[in-house]
Amino acid sequence: MEWTKRTAAVQEGDTVAYSRQFLQSTGQYTGEAGQARGKVTGVTTLGSIVLAEIAWDGDVDLPGKVNVKNLSLVKDGVVMEPD
Repeated sequence: MEWTKRTAAVQEGDTVAYSRQFLQSTGQYTGEAGQARGKVTGVTTLGSIVLAEIAWDGDVDLPGKVNVKNLSLVKDGVVMEPD
């Protein structure tokens, strides 16, 4: 699925994870960010930026709002990365 279509598809109730591309670009190869999964509780549009409000699973110290371009959907436990 095309990147823009996939990120535009992020909706309230979806399970998400940080994308591999984002984690690699920030040097987070290990740690809680790469393993974190969360449920989208809301979506806010600020001009051309779309932020997902996320309730992260477990006791992780991660931002509650994340640009959807930095996220991947999780379907049946599998992170849906771009081709």
